[in-house]
Amino acid sequence: MSPTLLTAWKSAQARLKDGRIDSPSIDARLLLEAATGATRTDILTDPYRAVTPDQETALDGFVERRLKREPVSRILGKKGFWKIHLNVTPDVLSPRPDTEALLDVILLAFPPHRAFEMIDLGTGSGAILLATLAERIGARGLGTDISSEALAVARENAANLDLDNRATFLRTEWAAGIADHSFDLVASNPPYIPSDDIDGLDPEVRDHDPRLALDGGPDGLQAYRDLAPEVKRILRPGGVFAVEIGWDQGAAVKALFEAEGFEDVKVVKDLADRDRVVTNGPD
Repeated sequence: MSPTLLTAWKSAQARLKDGRIDSPSIDARLLLEAATGATRTDILTDPYRAVTPDQETALDGFVERRLKREPVSRILGKKGFWKIHLNVTPDVLSPRPDTEALLDVILLAFPPHRAFEMIDLGTGSGAILLATLAERIGARGLGTDISSEALAVARENAANLDLDNRATFLRTEWAAGIADHSFDLVASNPPYIPSDDIDGLDPEVRDHDPRLALDGGPDGLQAYRDLAPEVKRILRPGGVFAVEIGWDQGAAVKALFEAEGFEDVKVVKDLADRDRVVTNGPD
């Protein structure tokens, strides 16, 4: 008897659970949707729809890849972030829910319909920039990255989201070549993993995210030393900056920005109650 959407989902879920994969139910559903073309609603409302042999083969292949610790985002080539969907490739960091803490800070600082200009330093897939522009119709932004391959992904994502009329991209190192006092908002999710810690990361990260987007130098703080004076230089008076940090880096990164003359610098926690953002934005 041919499998159905429901039985295929349950079977994939069991295999992933046996393989000690985190979130086996969610991962199995996403892989099933991709293999069959079904939506989440289809699985819930038409659970006994037959799965064809070709679809079953595709699902089996996806599950085998996931069992080898390849992230779902890499298998499917896309990832949801905030309220948008992004294409991702091996050239960009796969966006994570942790980074959405930046959006909480940004959207509090810049209310709807306010016009402002932002820059996303080390934009990667364009996640932070594009999620912000999607929420704030009066905003325009620039994403910079040293990787031309990453910028190609970001440009494609901007076009797919119909945001390419408000988003531009530039290949440069952080803010090199950017004029002083150019932006109302400076955001960044820089590399912050200490170099010696990378080999101990989960395989999904260690083996599939670009090392350039992970390696923060010997103590994980090198990017912030480079960024703090540049952020001070390119931010307009009264502007807001927000940078993602590792859970144990709050005090150190806060001190680096204070040393550049920023006032009211604070550390903001993520939904897991871990330090995640350093900013001079509102509480």
